[in-house]
Formats: sequence, C-alpha cells, structure tokens
Amino acid sequence: MATLGFQAVQFPSLDYHSLPRKRSSSGYINVVRCGIAEPSGEPAPFGQKTRYNDGFFEKVFMALFARKMGRFAAPAKAGTQTEKKRSWWDSDYESFVDVSKRVMQGRSRIQQQEVVREVLLSMLPPGAPDQFRKLFPPTRWAAEFNAALTVPFFAWLVGPSEVVEVEVNGVKQRSGVLIKKCRYLENSGCVGMCVNMCKIPTQDFFTNEFGLPLTMIPNFEDMSCEMIYGQVPPPFEEDPVSKQPCFSDISPWQIPTPASVIKYKPEKSFLLNQIHNHSRYTRF
Repeated sequence: MATLGFQAVQFPSLDYHSLPRKRSSSGYINVVRCGIAEPSGEPAPFGQKTRYNDGFFEKVFMALFARKMGRFAAPAKAGTQTEKKRSWWDSDYESFVDVSKRVMQGRSRIQQQEVVREVLLSMLPPGAPDQFRKLFPPTRWAAEFNAALTVPFFAWLVGPSEVVEVEVNGVKQRSGVLIKKCRYLENSGCVGMCVNMCKIPTQDFFTNEFGLPLTMIPNFEDMSCEMIYGQVPPPFEEDPVSKQPCFSDISPWQIPTPASVIKYKPEKSFLLNQIHNHSRYTRF
C-alpha cells in the first residue's frame, strides 16, 4: 500500500473568478447549480417540492451513502420499493432519505449522530483526519477553500448553494456557504433529521475530527441554511435548534421519536401555517 507523505506548503490565493458568478447587492457571489428540473432553474417556491434531474455521479453518491448508512438502518418494510436492492445507477434521493429515516428508528439523538460520524469516517482512508489537519489548519485560507469545495461537491445532497461573505471573529471572509433550499430538509420534512443526521454531526466532524470549526445555521422558515467555516459552533443546549418545533404535522412519514430528539411539539408548526398561507410564499 502506498503511503503519502505531506509537507507544509504555501497555498496560492483562491481564484474565485474561475467559478460561475452572479451579481448581488453585496457584490459577486459564486454559484454552482445542480440538476434542478424546475423551469426557472431555481428551487421551487417555499411549500412546493423541487424537482431534480440527477445524473450518474449524483446517483452514485446517493447509493454509496445509502449503502453505508444501511448497515445501521432498521429493516425496510416487506414489499416496499426500498426493500429491493438497487444498482448504483438506479438509486434515487427518496431511497437515501428513507435509509436516514430508518437509521433514526429506536435511537436517541446522540446515537443518531454517532451513526453519521461512523459513516463519514468509513468514507475516508485510514489517517485521513490527521492528514486533513496538516493540510488545512484552522486558518482563513482553509475556511475559504473548504467553503469553495462545498458548493460543487455537496450539491447532490443539499441542492444549489453559493459562497458568501461572512464575519468570523470580527473578520470578514468568504468562508460562508448559503444553501438556498436544503434538499435534505425539503424531502424529509423533519427537524430531527436535519438536526441529528446532518447539522450536529457535520459540525462535530469538521470541528473535532478535521480541526476546522464549522457552524451550520438552518432556517426552518424557508428551508435555507448557512454554513460558516471557521466559526466554532455553540453547545447544543445554547443552539436555537434545540428549541425548534417539530414539522411532524406535514412530515411525509411518522416514526416514534424519543423525547431526547425533539424537545417539544406544538399543536401546529410554523411551517404548516406558512403552507396554508399562500400569500406568504417567497422565492429564493
């Protein structure tokens, strides 16, 4: 087995001009569009499900993650489509979300997050986190570089996103990623999946395993999300998501949820009120 040796190197400045850009009120922002099937080329308005045209590579990523997570998932119901084993090129996003749902079943919040950590580690070669720490110490350059990589490489998972300027410790830098309408949250309709299967374990993985702080700030009113590389995430008890109501009123599926997963559930969620009030739809 070949072993790669890493040395300290001087990285050049990022060339953001090489990425597609569009004009915004705050200047130019980098944009990478994924295979959205909507006529506008943008995510569907809030309250409507976005249609995607997933290509071969997107389906391979979906199948890879679904198979890794499937080792920890509860069995699929007999006779369902998800019970059948799919080929690498025949996977779809709904199957990936279904596996995530079955991973949650019977597990506490902490246990769900630990499964995601194990899955992420299983995707990497041995020693990868240590090598990442050597290549990408927690500097402004490393934060901006990883933000730029997130946009194209995670489009299959979260949908279209763009690099934006953020402020970290009083310094403005382009280490933010704005996800316009998170595909994972949109398809699951579940706050618990967003928080325990994505936000918290991803933050912890980058912050603790890779040594590069990351804070994710989901917006449950429009399903957007901001990722801020270089910013240390708050403790769970101090994070607003710990008090976020459940979307179970409109969720396409129901599962038994331990009290440790969702703190409380109101009679009617804010999102349901939004969907019933068409005049408040917004395009983003």
